[in-house]
Amino acid sequence: MPNLFKRRHTSQGRHTPNLRSIWLVAPLALIAVGLLAFALYQGADALLTSENTTKTPVDVQDVIKATVTVITLMGAVLAGVYAYRKQLLSEGDSHRADASQLAERYTTAAEQLGHEQAAVRLAGVYAMARLADDWPEQRQVCVDVLCAYLRMPYQPVQEASGFKHGEREVRLTIIKIIRNHLRNGGDQTSWSQCQFDFTGAIFDGGSFARASFQRPVSFESAKFVDGYIDFTLAEMKHSTFAKASFSGGSVRFGGTGFIAHAGAVPYSFEQADFCGSQVLFERLRSIDRVSFGDAHFRGGTVIFKGSHFAGNPENETVDDFLENEVAFERARFSDGAVKFISCDFGHLSVIFRNAEYSGGTVEFENLAIAPGAEIHWGPFPQ
Repeated sequence: MPNLFKRRHTSQGRHTPNLRSIWLVAPLALIAVGLLAFALYQGADALLTSENTTKTPVDVQDVIKATVTVITLMGAVLAGVYAYRKQLLSEGDSHRADASQLAERYTTAAEQLGHEQAAVRLAGVYAMARLADDWPEQRQVCVDVLCAYLRMPYQPVQEASGFKHGEREVRLTIIKIIRNHLRNGGDQTSWSQCQFDFTGAIFDGGSFARASFQRPVSFESAKFVDGYIDFTLAEMKHSTFAKASFSGGSVRFGGTGFIAHAGAVPYSFEQADFCGSQVLFERLRSIDRVSFGDAHFRGGTVIFKGSHFAGNPENETVDDFLENEVAFERARFSDGAVKFISCDFGHLSVIFRNAEYSGGTVEFENLAIAPGAEIHWGPFPQ
């Protein structure tokens, strides 16, 4: 079983009571009570031993009543300090017990994820997801474990060596749970503020439709090998598909928003390998630079349809276009079909310089581009 699933984590976010405050308040209270008792003693002694100039006898009962009252007040203060200290210590024990219980749940879920039986692994997936909801301080750790599971070696072909029955269901369940937690926005159990690392993961199905990735997400070197993978209406900030391989099945980016924050790396399909999948980029929403540089189109069908690349209208000069472009520079087209249908490139320049065309087809239909932007074809087949 991988060591990744054996790590034990303790809570760093839960705080035990500050015992310094206990030992600071208690001495101060005792000093105050001591001073009050001393003052009472001195006052009573002076009252009883002083000369009676008014000839009025001193009422000893009044002195006794005052003394009893002060002593009662002293006892109440001490009792309050003791109760306060006891409550804080009790809360500290409770927090430590909660942290210990959460750590034990993590260990149990991790062990289940490494089990030989698919049903037990599936139970581990749900247990880890519930733990992420209940443990905000370590939510990223739980999410990292689920992502790491998807990055583990996986054989989707039943006839091939290394195939495990039930494994596909486990992986699809993880994807579904992640997607559901990325749809609930401001909910306390939302995972939108977590980072997701699917580097090198193998996908043979699953849906991220309407998921909202607010933090970096990486599909670098991911392999899309079969099934239907859906990114429809997903919002992906700081995302990359560099070196990803699309070799089978169907992948849809329908209305997907690739939106990078200021100063962030724009989304990228650089060095991606389109070698068999049916990939549809439909009604994309993007700002800033879009790169398919060094991508290889050598099979299947890739369609850009009705996509809108907004760009920045302030960057329209030749000196700036490399930072404000849709780039297919050094892309290789050797087989299959690449189609640009009814795409609006706005103020973005479109770059095909140094692209290689040795086969397949590249088609353009009803393109729209704003004044000031350019299409740099480079050597294009006649």
